[in-house]
Amino acid sequence: MNQSSNLKSLPPRLESPSISTWLIAIILLAFFVNGFASANITGDRLVNGASNLSIFLGDAFPPNFSRVDVIAKAMLETFQMAIVGVVFGVILSLPMALLCARNTAPHPLVRMIAINLVSAFRTIPDLVWALVFVISVGLGPLAGILAIVMDTIGFCARFFAERIEEIDPGPSHALNAIGAKRSGIVMGAVIPECLPSFVATSLFSVEKAVRSAVVLGLVGAGGIGVELSASMNLFRYDQALTVILAILVVVIGVERVSGMIRRKIM
Repeated sequence: MNQSSNLKSLPPRLESPSISTWLIAIILLAFFVNGFASANITGDRLVNGASNLSIFLGDAFPPNFSRVDVIAKAMLETFQMAIVGVVFGVILSLPMALLCARNTAPHPLVRMIAINLVSAFRTIPDLVWALVFVISVGLGPLAGILAIVMDTIGFCARFFAERIEEIDPGPSHALNAIGAKRSGIVMGAVIPECLPSFVATSLFSVEKAVRSAVVLGLVGAGGIGVELSASMNLFRYDQALTVILAILVVVIGVERVSGMIRRKIM
């Protein structure tokens, strides 16, 4: 083997970063240093925090199961809230994705509006959506469901659109050549090819929604979050631990079932 081939087999050298790269790195470093300084991390605070945590754990153990029936009912409400929100969110995500995808959008202007709308849904946190809907429709699961719907559209529509843009154009062109309508092309070529990916993304949305529904309850959107907030505010840490364990069991169960389904369809 000659010297030239040896040189070709060597890994590429790291190139010197450009001025813009150095500038971005310096700005990020400045944000990090400023953020670390503003956190006011001191030895006394860490020691006191560890002491307070030990007090919390001492009061929380053993968990109090006296209200396990109420907690189970609230956990079921949270799970149902997540499922209903995801179902409606996924249903609404599909037409939004068709408008966002480059190969199915009826017009570039429509596509741009749809993309910006989905980006807005995705940018606004689900907790903010919950606060908006609590003001709009009042306390309870309905506010949580609507917040999950909006969050799911922002999440699913983006990934649905990306998958639609990756499809093989052959079947769509064939249906178009025989005079099929746009709806026929979507139902006959686009949806069948993208369906496994759609299902997998929807399952990820369920996992995400279950965790979100817990937090949404803290602002009055119903579910187990209300029980957790009440237990913490009343310093009933043993009951709070029971709520946390219930959340842990449900979230892990949903993730395991979701993973099994994804492995079978992908």
